[in-house]
Amino acid sequence: MLWPYSTPGIPDHLFERLPGIPLSKREVRLLLLSALQMEHDSVLWDIGAGTGTIPVEVGLLCPGSQIVAVERDEEVAALIRRNCERFGVFNAEVIEGSAPDCLTHVYPRPNRICLEGGREMKPIFKAVWEYLQPQGHLVATASNLESLYILSETFAELQARNIEVVQSAVNRLETRGRHQIFAAVNPIFILSGEKF
Repeated sequence: MLWPYSTPGIPDHLFERLPGIPLSKREVRLLLLSALQMEHDSVLWDIGAGTGTIPVEVGLLCPGSQIVAVERDEEVAALIRRNCERFGVFNAEVIEGSAPDCLTHVYPRPNRICLEGGREMKPIFKAVWEYLQPQGHLVATASNLESLYILSETFAELQARNIEVVQSAVNRLETRGRHQIFAAVNPIFILSGEKF
């Protein structure tokens, strides 16, 4: 078994990757998983699932959950499927399409949504919020101040409750030549809110 442990935090190098396709770094993933507050039978929609790290981690932690990974690119969707298979995750469905249009016939409705990146973040956020069950959690990431502002504004417009914002500041030990240095992982803002 590729990751035989009961804890999250799968090392990044264990995931199959494609050039240019984002991967949520291990430490950021841990913060995302914490913010999602998964229950054993949660229904998670991961919008813009990229490499599939969140579906894999959630699938292993909560095998009774239902996961829908949404990715618009066919090749990237196939990558998510391969990563799920690599780790023995069988409770994740991968949908090829652009959110929110591809979600109209997806059931059951989610009580957890992870929204990572994307160009049209605000309209996607507002659209998927409508699908979110009451008391559900939406967690979103921003890698720049413009995205942070858009997400903060949208949480406020939708009157989300219990809003939290965390900025990751992670350094990893790396060997460069004969020296070991601490190299910064790009900081990410993680925003979460609850629907009432």
